[in-house]
Amino acid sequence: MNAYSQSQLTEHTAPRSEFATDDPVLILRHARDSLEEGVPVALVTLVDISGGAARPLGAQMSVRIDGRYCGFVSGGCTEPAVAAEAIEALRAGHDRFLLLGEGSPFFDIVLPCGSGIRLSIHVLKDAEAIDQVLAHIGGRREAALLYKPAEESLVWSPADDTGWQNGSFARIYRPPARIVISGNALENDATARVALAAGYGVDLVGRSNGRKATDLQLDRYTAVVLLNHDLDAEIATLEVALKSEAFYIGALGSRRTHERRRKALEQLGYGEADILRIKAPIGIFEKARDASSLALSVVADVAAAASKGTYRSVIAGTIVKG
Repeated sequence: MNAYSQSQLTEHTAPRSEFATDDPVLILRHARDSLEEGVPVALVTLVDISGGAARPLGAQMSVRIDGRYCGFVSGGCTEPAVAAEAIEALRAGHDRFLLLGEGSPFFDIVLPCGSGIRLSIHVLKDAEAIDQVLAHIGGRREAALLYKPAEESLVWSPADDTGWQNGSFARIYRPPARIVISGNALENDATARVALAAGYGVDLVGRSNGRKATDLQLDRYTAVVLLNHDLDAEIATLEVALKSEAFYIGALGSRRTHERRRKALEQLGYGEADILRIKAPIGIFEKARDASSLALSVVADVAAAASKGTYRSVIAGTIVKG
């Protein structure tokens, strides 16, 4: 661990955003990496909401004692003030809570609609709990950080819901959502570009990509998108998807095409419940006549399905073509 000199810690303490992100994994890495550099760092967590809020319960910031921070706990205008409070906690060496908005002593910080938020500011002592969470996420498994205010401690915990539990606050982390795409090159590439821009990880499979869906772990944080113009070309990937926990399965084609798909699956032994998992025609609007429109329609449909679940963590990914 590199030692940070006292002059380095005090020379630049005006809060400033190091980079803009609301990705929980990147925020944890920022905190872990800062600690490993020998820089005192605090993890700020949104633990209570009164009324509406710009961010969900569990939203976080990582704040270094030198003023550099990342993450959001509100709409962006309160973050420098939050970082300043976190710096004071770091200098004092003890955790604290911060109330903003309704009921707060900071009368000049007003949140929309008269709402209020309460934040915990935890001075990180070690990175063990964070490392365990990152390892679980890397293995596409859920995990949680359990903050114990009375002990000013942060420990790793098996996954549960985000919120207060017996005097401790649990913040759950889930693997990033990803989209597995099978189809023709034109539609594949357009959809992959839009998906990556939206923050999804992307894997390309199927005949035209030289990779099979069976090579992947299709978990419940995975969407499967079938953009083939040939039922025979899609059937192998479709069967793998139907046997998986994928939260979304969508297939290209008209209603007439889907009826032929239904009959083919019934002949293979699939029942009505299986077939109902398939969104067909795929996308949020029908009759997309070009690859770009189709890509927007498909990714928006996946995002809508993901928003109905309990896994909202997405990070930028890379295209994997085998």
